[in-house]
Amino acid sequence: MDDKDWLAQRFEQHRARLRAVAYRMLGSLPEADEAVQDAWLRLSRSGAEGVENLGGWLTTIVARVCLNVLQARKARPEQPAGLRMPDPVVSREGQPDPEQEALLADSIGLALLVVLEMLDPAERLAFVLHDMFDLPFEEIAPMVGRSPAAARQLASRARRRVQGAAVPIDRDVARQREVVDAFFAASRAGDFDALVRVLHSDVVLRSDVQGVGEQRGASRVARMALGGARRPASVLPVLVNGTAGGLIVEDGRAALLMAFTVSGGKIVGIDVITDPERLRVIDLGALTG
Repeated sequence: MDDKDWLAQRFEQHRARLRAVAYRMLGSLPEADEAVQDAWLRLSRSGAEGVENLGGWLTTIVARVCLNVLQARKARPEQPAGLRMPDPVVSREGQPDPEQEALLADSIGLALLVVLEMLDPAERLAFVLHDMFDLPFEEIAPMVGRSPAAARQLASRARRRVQGAAVPIDRDVARQREVVDAFFAASRAGDFDALVRVLHSDVVLRSDVQGVGEQRGASRVARMALGGARRPASVLPVLVNGTAGGLIVEDGRAALLMAFTVSGGKIVGIDVITDPERLRVIDLGALTG
């Protein structure tokens, strides 16, 4: 084995973790892959000589690349049709994909990624690296150009925002599916009262649809669900970032993706993605075959 093959082999040992870091930092699967590829290119050019902790060194590179991307987004904000929604990880229920399991190892739900999208870039980096990947603030501080104490404050601010938006979710996917199925059944039947019963009184719906953004309250969300019900369409049960969701399929194509957060037997959050570009990459064959 030559030096490059040996280096590539060592890099592959860290790829899954690096991709998980980048996905949490960016909420974008293509950009996460680009950040990981950037780390490999830098490693292949410079080699690992003198690097005592290769995993830490690669994590630092990926984190800095991601921070640059986040700062560029903030400097040149996009003008999306609705809220900026993170890329979903969609899978078939009961058939875990090892690569997806590695990406979602700590149950990073779509709802949490939506909250992370609202953080300042430095706050997001400090929170992700410390709270999700256990990096010490002494290592995080140079990445954000702050002291360790200031980096700790960044993570603390981010943590308060995340905890303020968090609810204790039902972890049993079968129970989640029961509640989500009841939602779709009520929507198809046009049963407003049944919809309200399955929704938490303070349910939050977030969508990338122009003019929708974030909506709150069981009655409002129920009316929206009835207004948007697509009777000719079919609902394909899927997992979205590890939790029960539904993929709306029309004419053999993915038309809309819904991710649900269930707590105490009620739906407390619904995240809706309609962007055709993001839906086009979903492999319907893998989900139905």
